[in-house]
Amino acid sequence: MATVKPFRAVRYDEPKAGPLESLVAPPYDVLGPAEREAYLARSPYNVVHLTLPDDYERAGRLWREWLDAGVLVLEEAPSFWWLSQTYEGPDGVVRTREGLVCSLRLEPYESRVVLPHERTHAGPKEGRLKLLRAVRAEVEPIFLLYDGALEGPSRSPDIEVELEGVRNRLTRLDGEPAPELAAAHFLIADGHHRYETALAFHREDGSEESGWLLAVVVATEQEGLTIFPTHRIAGRLGGMDSAEPADESALELLQRAPVLYRNGRAYRLPEAELDAALVERFEPRDVTYTPDAQEAIAAVDSGRAEAAFLLRAPTVDQVRAVAERGETMPQKSTYFYPKLPSGLLFHPL
Repeated sequence: MATVKPFRAVRYDEPKAGPLESLVAPPYDVLGPAEREAYLARSPYNVVHLTLPDDYERAGRLWREWLDAGVLVLEEAPSFWWLSQTYEGPDGVVRTREGLVCSLRLEPYESRVVLPHERTHAGPKEGRLKLLRAVRAEVEPIFLLYDGALEGPSRSPDIEVELEGVRNRLTRLDGEPAPELAAAHFLIADGHHRYETALAFHREDGSEESGWLLAVVVATEQEGLTIFPTHRIAGRLGGMDSAEPADESALELLQRAPVLYRNGRAYRLPEAELDAALVERFEPRDVTYTPDAQEAIAAVDSGRAEAAFLLRAPTVDQVRAVAERGETMPQKSTYFYPKLPSGLLFHPL
């Protein structure tokens, strides 16, 4: 069964580091080169200096220097934390999603305590492993789903910051979380590469401390939990088999079926359990991803791409069913919005 515990967090000391707005950033894997440079320029202490460094050893030196200088401070006592995120989704609806921030004991997938749902690639894990060796801290949380309900605190937050239109509020918890978490099984929503990297590091390090990682546990029984689609933009296309021409516009057709958009025309794709599983049969090349269907269509209309695959979002139940069968979905099959912010709390080993 899952084991969670409070932890002594490392946090920015704003009087020395500067305002939190200049220090936090989205996760490393959603930042392109231009966004990375913009966040690096916000502050010499911005978290991206740790999450996407030019050199992993330099990230380790910065971590130690910031601790020595008091830019980062270690909390006196272990705590659980409660994260509340208020956001407007791509669909224009304002929601609030909440979750428990904790230290989670690592378990191999074979134990069925933590379940993956997406395939991973070796490249990102190699980089994350080098970073973990150099810093010896979890500098970003992973996002887990818990099939149940959790209740948060009613008092004012200890930390509050806005990041890319999302209001993040973090509150220290005094008591223990819901006791049913001790018997819980978790599904990874975001952070597959980081979880597998932490497992690999624990195997080579062998210490008790490396057997834990930073996690945000989000209950599925809340209106604020949403999954949005991740559309595919293909620079080149291998074939058009099984795509049926449609008279409707791409966005109209998308209300009922997955869509292939090419040469200004929409093509209906066949039905499947998961829309993302249909894409690979068309052998797309030079694929990029976006949650914005209009952006995907514009890429084709401008000539920057040959085709776009407009997909419907899977449900949480569909994602869990795949994971419980021991299967994995294609990469970028889910887009849980908003992303968890990096830089609010760090988890030293």
